[in-house]
Amino acid sequence: MPGSLYKIEVVDITGNKRTLGDYRDQVLLIVNTASKCGFTPQFEGLQALYAELKARGFAVLGFPCNQFMNQDPGTDAEISEFCRLNYQVDFPMFARIDVNGADTHPLFRLLKEEATGLLGSRRIKWNFTKFLVNRQGQVVGRYPPSAKPDALRADIEKLLQA
Repeated sequence: MPGSLYKIEVVDITGNKRTLGDYRDQVLLIVNTASKCGFTPQFEGLQALYAELKARGFAVLGFPCNQFMNQDPGTDAEISEFCRLNYQVDFPMFARIDVNGADTHPLFRLLKEEATGLLGSRRIKWNFTKFLVNRQGQVVGRYPPSAKPDALRADIEKLLQA
């Protein structure tokens, strides 16, 4: 159901509860992140996209996950500090969550239902899987961890111009 994403409760990286309704009418790139992964340098590209496009109604939302070879084992405070110090991340980051299994966060349950992966798979395969959401709260794209943030620019621009 379009817009149902906005009702989902999340906890930001500093412990404040909110809903994704805070991002209504924005184009969103939702990413499961990790601080000690081969794809971790993508924080730089994610931050660059955010800095360049946020004034036009774009946001990157980062959700740390430790389900893939324990590549984000720190506390939320440690994760936040790592991202800020190493990649100057100032896009919204959230408390660490699970993206697969019995404790899958409702956000990622919805994202995986609306945009399946390769061969219809719902499972998140690795850190830095990316979901693109339009201004109406509909998931319009799913990108593998290997997709560099700048490679998504054209798809993001289309949604910003719509």
